[in-house]
Amino acid sequence: MKNLASSLIALLLLIGVFGCSSDKSEPAASDAPKPKSMLAEEADPMTNKGIGPITSVEMSAAVDQALAAKGEDIYAKMCMACHKPTEKFIGPAPKGVLDRRSPEWVMNMILNPEQMVKEDPIAKKLLMEFNGSPMANQHLTEDDARAVLEYFRTL
Repeated sequence: MKNLASSLIALLLLIGVFGCSSDKSEPAASDAPKPKSMLAEEADPMTNKGIGPITSVEMSAAVDQALAAKGEDIYAKMCMACHKPTEKFIGPAPKGVLDRRSPEWVMNMILNPEQMVKEDPIAKKLLMEFNGSPMANQHLTEDDARAVLEYFRTL
């Protein structure tokens, strides 16, 4: 039994010595270069437009109150079961989302949630953060999604 313990200690010491070696002849997996698409998304999520039909969103400086009211109505009917405006629930709260994500990403997540959680790195992380609860596709039109986006600006 003592020989086994001595052998294990010696093995652990060898692993420690060689594992802590400062030889950098081979880069670690974490040092490997990342694809450019991942670098931009990780560095600034505001440049990630997501995956879907929306490639550009025009927003005026002032909130369009009529469009926001329409968006609030759609949100209340289609989204409130899983999303509370200002607090985490089954899904994330939309308050401040435009400080964290691009408008295009938000609309693509609304319009194309299945593909987003499969292919978009931010959506994948959110899926895991919210216990694997995928966002349901409510089959909104682009105009409806734009109205919901405008409502988010009022939160």
